Amino acid sequence: MNNFLGEIQIFGFNYPPANWAFCDGSLVAIRQYTALFSLLGTVYGGDGKTTFALPNLQGQAACATGMGPGLADYQLGENFGSETVTLLSTEMPSHTHTANLFLQNDVTKRMSSPVAGAAPLAPTATSPFTKSQSSNGSFAPSFIGPSTGGQPHANQQPYLAVNFCIALQGDFPQRP
Repeated sequence: MNNFLGEIQIFGFNYPPANWAFCDGSLVAIRQYTALFSLLGTVYGGDGKTTFALPNLQGQAACATGMGPGLADYQLGENFGSETVTLLSTEMPSHTHTANLFLQNDVTKRMSSPVAGAAPLAPTATSPFTKSQSSNGSFAPSFIGPSTGGQPHANQQPYLAVNFCIALQGDFPQRP
């Protein structure tokens, strides 16, 4: 079976096969690939006079065009999303997390401040925690208060790095 001109496929090796090119946003000459330009136009970039761009799928996930139920209407060639996001307190619904403090009244079960390189260990014969179901102390509000830090965090779905390539030659896809 022949491939279609402009078809995009995923390859698990590090070079584009003959008559294919990486989907890396490269600008190519219209005069060299007139049939491909007739399919893509300047949807992915280029000046439309001497050059047009191949799709760029580097670090991006592919998405179907159109509009799914409850989703935005995505146009061919549209870029959206972000690799990182800074979460603002205005973007979080108001909520609370309870953090209770249980003071151990039995001094034999208390631990002193750990020294560098030490980790607290539970005694083998007794529990260091109380059996009380209700708290008998509270953390300071600043200990559990909201904080975003104003720093972005990663916002990427899990991914596997592979090469997307576009066919530079092939059967011209006929419209139905």
